[in-house]
Amino acid sequence: MPEKSTEPEIPAGSGPVETPAGSGRSGTTVGSGEVPVPPVLAEVVRSGFVEGRHRGSLVLLGADGAVERAWGDVTAPVFPRSANKPMQAAGVLRAGLDLAGERLALAAASHSGETFHRDLVRKMLAESGLDAQALGCPEDLPLDRVEAEEYLAAGGVRDRVAMNCSGKHAAMLAVAALRGWPLASYLEPGHPLQQLIRTVVEEAAGEPVAAVGVDGCGAPLMAISLTGLARAFRSFVLAPEGSAERRVADAMRAHPEYVAGTRRHDTWLMREVPGALSKMGAEAVQAVALPDGRALAFKVDDGGGRVLGPVLGRALTVMGVEGAVISRIGRLPLLGGGRMVGEVRAVF
Repeated sequence: MPEKSTEPEIPAGSGPVETPAGSGRSGTTVGSGEVPVPPVLAEVVRSGFVEGRHRGSLVLLGADGAVERAWGDVTAPVFPRSANKPMQAAGVLRAGLDLAGERLALAAASHSGETFHRDLVRKMLAESGLDAQALGCPEDLPLDRVEAEEYLAAGGVRDRVAMNCSGKHAAMLAVAALRGWPLASYLEPGHPLQQLIRTVVEEAAGEPVAAVGVDGCGAPLMAISLTGLARAFRSFVLAPEGSAERRVADAMRAHPEYVAGTRRHDTWLMREVPGALSKMGAEAVQAVALPDGRALAFKVDDGGGRVLGPVLGRALTVMGVEGAVISRIGRLPLLGGGRMVGEVRAVF
């Protein structure tokens, strides 16, 4: 088990104090305003020296859907970022678009921008009589660093299709075209599609959307709690066969390389842990559900994406998930002069 971090004690009444166990807000609070300070979930250790710490909140649900363990405030709303994509894809299905297989997985994707991702996005657009200019997402390079280097070396430039959310946008445009809904405003919160997606989010999370913002890709972004996010993923794996939610979960699990990419931990987890549903989000958000209904969701406060793997690997271990993929996901070495001199490690 990873070593616990050691921090200096602060005399009672002079600063942070522990919140009560079981409150859902484990960690510290500052001053009389009771502002929560999340617990440390991971440390950055270089040459035996702890040079940094990542704080955040994490919730684990049991097979019955009850909260089994929680670190930090797991009831406060957060922006799940791309961890909301399965719910957005389910909204597209409920609106009437008949997607399946790789196309449905890509509709729920934060894809790496690999050639097979870009080719399928273009096919999906063409099938609806559209092209890349209709996409409302910004131009970007492939998300995967290796793919981005190869893409640039081949003369590629920033492009909407290469942007990691282009599959979601292609699906949203396709259903808007099918239903005769406005295309130019498909990203507006008041658009019929976005209103339907909000309904899906609230039903799956079991709570109302607390705030609506704008995601990095331009789509409406709906805030829910980490507990609600874990409940949503749980509801997708347990949904009746043939329902929109189950169809999304099944497509993602059958085609995880379209959800992420060939070098991504979501792909590895869904390939190697039977029945697992996994989706990351920007600003260090992650949600996973297992086929028996156990689920997790977490957010690292500083948004440092590098810590996703170590925290996820440790959380899955706490849940009792085993296998080589767990250590593969959870191991993040630090290099010095080209050799390993430390690691980012979970500490809960």
